[in-house]
Amino acid sequence: MSPTRRPTRIPTEQETLGRRGRSITDDDANAINRVEELSYDLKVHEVMSANLKIASPEMPLSEVLEILRINHISGVPVMQGNELIGILSLEDIVRAMQKNELSARVSQYMTTKLIKVASYDSIVSAMQKFSDSRLGRLPVLDENNKLVGMITKGDITRGVLVALQKDYKEEEVRRYRASHLFEDIISDRTTLVLRYNIKAQDFTHGGIASSHIKRALLRLGADPQIARRCGIAVYEAEINLIIHTTNGGILKLEVESHRITMSTTDDGPGIPDISQVLQAGYSTATEQVREMGFGAGMGLVNMTRCVDEIKLESTMGKGSKLVMRIHIPNQTVGISRDGQNDEPSTNH
Repeated sequence: MSPTRRPTRIPTEQETLGRRGRSITDDDANAINRVEELSYDLKVHEVMSANLKIASPEMPLSEVLEILRINHISGVPVMQGNELIGILSLEDIVRAMQKNELSARVSQYMTTKLIKVASYDSIVSAMQKFSDSRLGRLPVLDENNKLVGMITKGDITRGVLVALQKDYKEEEVRRYRASHLFEDIISDRTTLVLRYNIKAQDFTHGGIASSHIKRALLRLGADPQIARRCGIAVYEAEINLIIHTTNGGILKLEVESHRITMSTTDDGPGIPDISQVLQAGYSTATEQVREMGFGAGMGLVNMTRCVDEIKLESTMGKGSKLVMRIHIPNQTVGISRDGQNDEPSTNH
């Protein structure tokens, strides 16, 4: 029988800021629901509208109004050749109608100061841009700065609802299979180790490893709040490897009956002052990374809020090692045959 599910709600923009500039409080870490989790898991390209209707700067507004009416949309990108030069919304056309200027050209009323979102961004980044700009739609660009879609708040809501529906149908079967994985294994100590290679500057795949980790924990029978705390901690650690390392690094998760250990290792460039990077808002991210919506200096702060123990070691020119632990009460993840409080394995 499936467990009773609480009604979900769409998180407010303030609840989903994440690494965009607000630290996650203890209450946040203990009240993270699946909708908020999806705000990090889902990428913009998964929920955006890719079947675009395009306007040119020389088109009359009356023609664009007909395009909006026929296709039941409220705005279109304005392209000159292959270059995005503006956005024309229904609100812009209404302004023209008030002046009886429906024969005017698109270029006279379009918005040219564009706020864009990347296709590989998580939807939490798009939500923050909607909140900051109060716009109704945002153009979506790929890694080559090419227009590939448009996203609205409605797209985000529909994407989250579809993902929740998919979860409902698939998760129970997967969790049952995984929770029985170790039934016939007899040993003094059993540890499950998940290991991921994270590439430097690979923002397109940023967050995928942490998403896999959360799902694995849930399917092993972990308490959802513990899985979500782990998810946020390893997401921040994963993004730090992408932003701050030269060659990327290793993200590792070790699961035992009494605790979960998360760690990252890399081979450079090292941290000159660890006490400084632990301060909220301090970041060495480049301006380019900041423009992409990362490097707000809240990563380690958020990790500390979500875990019970954290240790960071670094040597200049040799690399850094981060270890985080969450203690599990009452054998929440039942894959170990003992409860010994010994050190996690280091030979993986």
